[in-house]
Amino acid sequence: MTSPAPTLFRPDLGRVAVKICGITNGSQAEAIAKAGADALGINFWPKSKRFIALESALPWLRELAGRIPRVAVLVNPEEDELHRLLDSGAIDWLQLHGDETPNRVESLTRQGMPVFKALGVRDAGSLAEAATYPGRTLLLDAYAPVEYGGSGHTMDWSLGASAVAEWPERQIILAGGLTPGNIAAAIAQVRPAGVDVASGVEVSPGVKDLERVRAFIEAARSA
Repeated sequence: MTSPAPTLFRPDLGRVAVKICGITNGSQAEAIAKAGADALGINFWPKSKRFIALESALPWLRELAGRIPRVAVLVNPEEDELHRLLDSGAIDWLQLHGDETPNRVESLTRQGMPVFKALGVRDAGSLAEAATYPGRTLLLDAYAPVEYGGSGHTMDWSLGASAVAEWPERQIILAGGLTPGNIAAAIAQVRPAGVDVASGVEVSPGVKDLERVRAFIEAARSA
């Protein structure tokens, strides 16, 4: 019997997990890990406001190995880029946030790559599209086709709740416009496996407000 596909967060965590995304420097990555985050997102899409080159991030990402999942956020990456990231020893997961098709995700999964899809959710039709993607982890974000995430817009939480109810076997990660002020309400309505935040805990793109990060984590844990 084959073992089930892995998930980003430990399935026995017993609470909503927190991923802090768009980290661009090592001191903040270390502080966020110590604050109790369950995963870190690093954006390698050159057009992102939170882009950092792999070469710049390598030293501090390698220092975090084995301590916290390190997630590469990517948009329509070439396969050689994926291999380079995984071979670097700096990345544990690949978050595909572009126009990747279900067949593309399936192909990468069959190669043994630790990938999961992120989708912008606009309406119920978006959930029908999401259902066609393989994998036990799925990130649902606000619909922002130009920015591919990180826009600060909030998605319709009722759609997130529908996804959680429809796919109990999947880890649904809720993203889009989350803040320390609204995270408890979002969790209460959606009941996701995890939540993802970037702009909601920032001073400016890529620079986190560590007090807001701690407040976000505390509010998520208390929800």
